[in-house]
Amino acid sequence: MDGNGYQIATYLTYGAISVGLTIWLARTLFRNGAVFLTDAFEDHPELAEAVNRLLVVGFYLLNLGYAFLTLRSERAPDAVGALETLVTKLGFLLVSLGVLHFANMYVIYRIRRRSQIGELPAPVPPQAVWGAPLATAGPAPVTVAEPPR
Repeated sequence: MDGNGYQIATYLTYGAISVGLTIWLARTLFRNGAVFLTDAFEDHPELAEAVNRLLVVGFYLLNLGYAFLTLRSERAPDAVGALETLVTKLGFLLVSLGVLHFANMYVIYRIRRRSQIGELPAPVPPQAVWGAPLATAGPAPVTVAEPPR
């Protein structure tokens, strides 16, 4: 097989693996992220489902766009060079998928946290003020500590 054959095989293999990985990970995120979003949007389950779908669409766009933008590579002279190119490209893709996964989880965390803050009870009004005199008979005596020598 000549260099072009190796490169075409590398492109096809990379394309198939990257699309497969993206689909598998997006489905996993959709299924497991629904639990967090349902909790975050407890009063609006249809909003939780819509946000989950939008996150998955964004995930597809970013991952597949990145995968196809990084498809181009140097010409591989032999099978070993083609395999090294494929493994390097898949490694970069997996790292980017991991980064986007954690970014996605951070977005879900922030949404959930914001909904939980809204459920917190109102703060208790202050019962005392530091430094205020206990008696109201007159001004409290002021004492000044001398600096150490």
